[in-house]
Amino acid sequence: MAEDGPLKLDSLEADLLSPQIQAFLDATSDPAARDVYDALKQAVSRHEVPTELAGRLGAIIEVALAGGRVRQLFGPGAELSLSALFKKTPRGRELDAAVTSLNSALAQLKGQTVEGITATLRSPGAYVLTLKTAGCQLAVRFAPDEVRVESLEVDLK
Repeated sequence: MAEDGPLKLDSLEADLLSPQIQAFLDATSDPAARDVYDALKQAVSRHEVPTELAGRLGAIIEVALAGGRVRQLFGPGAELSLSALFKKTPRGRELDAAVTSLNSALAQLKGQTVEGITATLRSPGAYVLTLKTAGCQLAVRFAPDEVRVESLEVDLK
């Protein structure tokens, strides 16, 4: 994992990521950005991405997966492989922690009868799902870049 050391990549991951990184290289003329992408491309070719580049790698994987293009071009195995790698990046760990926190909050509803469910548009692409029981009210925010507990009220009487 990136938090403990370099990210180790297998051949499939490296083969999938090299053209993605090249596309970022081709799209920028900023010398500093080019240096970072070039270093990342070299690291991927060695199948080992240092901790300081793991965040940038995560961003590239996120873009590659977001539109479903990886699955469309290379199939579900490629998508699963990059998804697993993404979860080892700083952004992936952050999102995984958010889902764990959400699941913990949802556990508060176990055994309770849901009395109300509403969805609200907060802003374009950001929604809040509110679940109400006799004992609590949970509001969960879903947005393109996050999922999180917006509020949790317990012991409602």
